[in-house]
Amino acid sequence: MDRKAAWDAINKEPVPELKSIFANNPDRLSAFTLAKGGIRFDWSKTHLTPALMDRFVDLADATGLVKAREALFQGEAVNVSEGRAAEHMAERGEGNPESVSRAKTLHNRMRALIDAVEGEAFGSVRHILHVGIGGSALGPNLIVDALGRHSGRYDVAIVSNVDGAALEEAMARFDPSATLLVVASKTFTTTETMLNAQSVITWMIEDGVDDPYGRVIALTASPEKAMEWGVDETRVLPFGESVGGRYSLWSSIGFPAAMALGWDAFESLLEGAAAMDRHFRLADFHKNAPVIAAFVDQYYARVMQCQTRAVFAYDERLRLLPSYLQQLEMESNGKSVTKDGKPVDGPTAPITWGGVGTDAQHAVFQLLHQGSHIVPVEFIAAIEPGHSLDPAHHDTLLVNCFAQGAALMQGRENADDPARAYPGNRPSTTLLLDDVTPEILGALIAFYEHRTFANAVLMDINPFDQFGVELGKEIARSIEKDGPKGFDPSTMALIELALG
Repeated sequence: MDRKAAWDAINKEPVPELKSIFANNPDRLSAFTLAKGGIRFDWSKTHLTPALMDRFVDLADATGLVKAREALFQGEAVNVSEGRAAEHMAERGEGNPESVSRAKTLHNRMRALIDAVEGEAFGSVRHILHVGIGGSALGPNLIVDALGRHSGRYDVAIVSNVDGAALEEAMARFDPSATLLVVASKTFTTTETMLNAQSVITWMIEDGVDDPYGRVIALTASPEKAMEWGVDETRVLPFGESVGGRYSLWSSIGFPAAMALGWDAFESLLEGAAAMDRHFRLADFHKNAPVIAAFVDQYYARVMQCQTRAVFAYDERLRLLPSYLQQLEMESNGKSVTKDGKPVDGPTAPITWGGVGTDAQHAVFQLLHQGSHIVPVEFIAAIEPGHSLDPAHHDTLLVNCFAQGAALMQGRENADDPARAYPGNRPSTTLLLDDVTPEILGALIAFYEHRTFANAVLMDINPFDQFGVELGKEIARSIEKDGPKGFDPSTMALIELALG
């Protein structure tokens, strides 16, 4: 069966009514739930059926998902447009043995430098000021915010925005003489990051810090650029060119997380991700969490024509997860051509958005329940709370999470007052974590990475390049270098008004 025939078969499958789906399928819950890595995945409130599962497995076979998956783990050049491998799994010990060995060597280097900081080789360090953007900030920020709130090891600020207000706020909290500057940039030329880094150096100099460049750690795939900028070679933590930015938190980009949490916790993060790697690589598609999730994504994007997907974390520790997933999913799969450069034959990545429950219930759930848009919703919660307050807080949080999923599916008729009617039949997935620990969080993030990859294979696109971000950067550089020349009247007027 070829790809077109597989999609034709999927499109011919009847669409079940969610309200009656459990009554008609007594074994549905067990058929569409899966526990792995401390996470219970529940797809039972989606329109996926056993027949659709079989059709999607046919699609996976037609698109070569098994072969593509093995190429990914073997370190082949799956990033075809740039001729590179995508070896983030090697950072957690899975994949090409040579790459795994190289990653382990670089991890040992990172651990030695962390030991040096803890041993006061940099003087008394109390603050870690990490500057980076995109994948050089989103991943570490998620990990530190989720797991480092009560560690008491170091004060960590992760600054990505080039807006000076963001950096100024972080610097106001810190003592320059007790601050370690961490500069994270794959190329060590990223405009926003290097401007922020230079401003931190100036702040240190103005405060009388001796040898401010001696208080810099560089995280980069271009160590020579870091050394040119002034960082000593012993304070450069490289990572491989084959590790993409949005997949890089497992590499030296995770340095601030390892500092905030301690090395044992960072290793547990890697181990949790590695367990999910093995699951994705070895499990049958009918029981493979990232693959099933990709099937659901494809169904709603292509069959139901849903343009967005909402993610709501019913846990304050995971409040940054929706932002992290926005980059992972939309920068990876927000494409309009196949990996061969041909126009895609349907929608690719939906718009990923979301927030934190229960706040979101009082902001956006009106549209989800009664709006004209059908939005697949993903709920994420944890059994164990992240606090020691009255258990009623966590009980109320979880009850609200589960109630929202039930309400979206069931709906409620009201012939007398349509404004109070709920159509129901609106899909949701629930990911219930045992707890938010380094190991479980590692498994969760790796699940999303592999889900993104599986989606890309099913759509025949390359998830590892991101040329869409380049044009705006090029125009910004040309304006800075040559001024506002040759642009449209709107752009010219905005530059003139704001910059003079």
